[in-house]
Amino acid sequence: MSSAADSAVPDPELTAEAAARGVATWYETGGHRRVDVDPAVVRAVMALLDPRPAAPAAPAEPVALPEVPRTWGWMIQLYGVRSASSWGVGDFADLAAFTRWAASTGAGLVLVNPLHAVAPVDPMPASPYSPSSRRFVNPLYLRVEDLPEYRSAPASLRAAVDALRPEPSDPTALIDYARVWRAKRAALELLFNLINPDMSDDPARRDFATYMALAEAHGVDWREWPPPLRTPGPAAYEAADPNRVAFHAWLQRRCTEQLEAANAAAAGMPIGIVHDLAVGIDPGGSDAWTLQDVIARDARVGAPPDAFNQQGQDWGLATWRPDRLAATGYAAYRDLLRGILAHAGGLRVDHVAGLWRLWWIPPGHGAAEGTYVHYDAEAMLGILVEEAARAGAVVVGEDLGTVEPIVTTTLHERNILGSSVLWFTRDDTGAFIPPERWPAAAMASISTHDLPTATGFLTGEHVDARAAAGVLTRSVAEERRSAEADRAALLDLLAAEGLIPAPDPSGGSGGVRVAAIVEAMHRLLARSPCRVLLASPYDVLGEARQPNLPGTSEQYPNWRIPLPLLLEDLTGDPRMRAVAELFERR
Repeated sequence: MSSAADSAVPDPELTAEAAARGVATWYETGGHRRVDVDPAVVRAVMALLDPRPAAPAAPAEPVALPEVPRTWGWMIQLYGVRSASSWGVGDFADLAAFTRWAASTGAGLVLVNPLHAVAPVDPMPASPYSPSSRRFVNPLYLRVEDLPEYRSAPASLRAAVDALRPEPSDPTALIDYARVWRAKRAALELLFNLINPDMSDDPARRDFATYMALAEAHGVDWREWPPPLRTPGPAAYEAADPNRVAFHAWLQRRCTEQLEAANAAAAGMPIGIVHDLAVGIDPGGSDAWTLQDVIARDARVGAPPDAFNQQGQDWGLATWRPDRLAATGYAAYRDLLRGILAHAGGLRVDHVAGLWRLWWIPPGHGAAEGTYVHYDAEAMLGILVEEAARAGAVVVGEDLGTVEPIVTTTLHERNILGSSVLWFTRDDTGAFIPPERWPAAAMASISTHDLPTATGFLTGEHVDARAAAGVLTRSVAEERRSAEADRAALLDLLAAEGLIPAPDPSGGSGGVRVAAIVEAMHRLLARSPCRVLLASPYDVLGEARQPNLPGTSEQYPNWRIPLPLLLEDLTGDPRMRAVAELFERR
């Protein structure tokens, strides 16, 4: 449970002190049930903040973004969009190619998973939502053959690089990040040795590259480094191998160039490539080392228990300290946004409710034993809107799960799109809401990376996966009955909309094939007034496995499930073309 007990008697002094510092002593679940937080948890979280609350930012006139254009597009996991030319993981050139194809069908945007830099370890971490840095990019996505160093290299060196390319594997096999990165890193090091590295760099990239070089020598968690190296400064700069610092800085410059090329492929799209901003960072990683003055070093963020994640979620991530962020004028937050928006048409903010409050888990406690810490939402949101307006970009907030009404209301006031996901568009009885009642100020999709795919939902794959991973809190039989009731409710809606025949009374699908139901789900989406519609190739191509199963690590192949077709075949698949034509007609 996430509280001591609902009957606990509040301590007035503790309640007042916690309120002054933005720490919640109780919260309300999605089902409108009050949960009182264990006072020990409240005290443990308060101990991670300054004794005195930071002064709130001076109120400013709310700024809104222009109206988002009415359009549609694709949501992709770039690592899974592999072409015959990539090295076993989708890359920036694949992103550009997919974007050009999408634009040719009338799509207005491509939403891509976070491209943030991860820890320099072997094997390379798979999760794009547990980054070492949100300010820099994962060089795994570089297309080696597009580098100027490769193109100008002697034939013998190009041949040596080509020989490192992994042999193609079964297109449906799980992505092997370790195999790909070892090969690509070796190729990049060969090419780097060709050049006379530029040792001058901007301070932020220098610090990132210094962390990467030190992490290679001392391990990726800076909190375990020799004490003199635990803070950016002369001792750390002196200890870092200058050649490795230059190598990592060079990788980031090349990442920026290839991202810009991908962004150019979106020219003419109403929105373009939309990047995804992860909610937090690795507490032992680069950003936590560089920005430790404004990072909540000892707290882990996550989410309280809910219907899909009944044990709560511990994401193992660090995040901003609201007191220190305010005291420093939000400079680090503004720099983060400005850097991402420099080569993006839009930004999706994962768990946008985190601009208001985040679920902090103090040391020594489990995922359900946390509480909410509040931020100055006016400042956080205002800076986000200012930077997006400066870049001419749209903003989408992922406002799913347990979200206070003020979040969605304020997003709409600022012309920030919310998120409408079919699985969550239900009334208080659990019935699915007809599409005409969905909000207009939203980006609509069937699912997300953290939820079942269309086929997975219809076949019960999500129940099997959670049972096998051991993350259920009730029996498999109960889960199956619940999943069957959800499926029946969806079929009822599709039948009521005239998109499939009425289900038979025994609970079957009336003989309708899964593929036909998936098509009907996309037709349902197209009937909504939502300003932006998104389709996922995982749904369209019938992949049953969801990209990520929250609450798992080794129990499930998170972030390693590729699309079932290579990019060259995917863009010619009639199912992809049919959904594009359907959404374009809307």
